[in-house]
Amino acid sequence: MNAASLAQQNFDNRPPPPVSETSPEMASSEWLYSAAEELLRGSDVSFQRRWFAPQGVAAKEFALAVDEHVNKRLANCEINTPSLGWLLIEAMRGRADKTSAAELLGDSDHSLGKLGEIAEGLLRPLADDALIAQAEDNEL
Repeated sequence: MNAASLAQQNFDNRPPPPVSETSPEMASSEWLYSAAEELLRGSDVSFQRRWFAPQGVAAKEFALAVDEHVNKRLANCEINTPSLGWLLIEAMRGRADKTSAAELLGDSDHSLGKLGEIAEGLLRPLADDALIAQAEDNEL
């Protein structure tokens, strides 16, 4: 086998380049994470594209989504402890009961926990417009 055919064979047999996130996907992921953190802090997330109405998710909407999530888990009998009762009792005593809150929310692999998942679920439909709004702001 000559050098040219060996080089061609090596070229033909090389693995495809690794798949990586594109810049828009990374920007979207970063925006989602940052905006989710804002919601978890109790802040509204809002933005406005040129010539469009303001968009976003209010902290109140996020709280309602969390409430709906927990109510669904309770209705489906996914919680086998008196977590809601303990959470309320401890809240009235001025203490946080993170164990009960975690029980009510459920498991998550998200770095911000189940609250981060819920927040990103609300924010995901807005991500493209938010990135466009950021780009428009950067043009000014």
